[in-house]
Amino acid sequence: MNSLNIYFDHTLLKPDAKKSDIIKLCEEAKKYSFYSVCVNSCNTGLAASFLKDSSVKVTSVVGFPLGAMASDAKAYEADAACAAGADEIDMVINIGALKDGDTEYVTDDIAAVSSICTDNDAVLKVIIETCLLTDDEIVSACRAAERAGADFVKTSTGFASPPEGKTSGATVRDVKLMRSAVSDNIKIKASGGIHSLAQAHSLIEAGADRLGASASVNIMEEYLRYLT
Repeated sequence: MNSLNIYFDHTLLKPDAKKSDIIKLCEEAKKYSFYSVCVNSCNTGLAASFLKDSSVKVTSVVGFPLGAMASDAKAYEADAACAAGADEIDMVINIGALKDGDTEYVTDDIAAVSSICTDNDAVLKVIIETCLLTDDEIVSACRAAERAGADFVKTSTGFASPPEGKTSGATVRDVKLMRSAVSDNIKIKASGGIHSLAQAHSLIEAGADRLGASASVNIMEEYLRYLT
């Protein structure tokens, strides 16, 4: 658990987020030296401008939160985000196509964004929305992401409404399953519903290399109290 701060993509994706909220997010990220901020693509330029003299990177979401946009639209949004200063792209897969068993479409959809990320030297994280998938579909989605050239697979948007018996955010079980589904070349990002130090620790222990959270500051404060 050393340097917990560098695991966090400090996140604000609410549709009503104002410029002042994005600036506050960036100020917090600089204060705690989080790995990145994660924002909607319209806020990428503002975040990049505010963080240009810091070590904090900028992550922009693409095709968020549904993933049901055309592949060309996702690629365009990714390209625009990179042009605005994004260092990393978190894209949502086409969940319906995956559930139809059309892994070729899913792979091509991811590859369209992966190509843009490669051209812009940006990291690509692929959100698979675990709460809407069976175990077999989680494995299939992770393997499609690896085939398409993704750098990470990511659990959740945090916006989906799960069926009864499923959890909408990151779970230890899903992180372990995702870790087992891909090679060591792919990293895991756990996101959604992470509110405590205990949760963060358990997800890292399960194999998460990055954590997406809006409660990053509270978790860091809990962590600092734990250290003292």
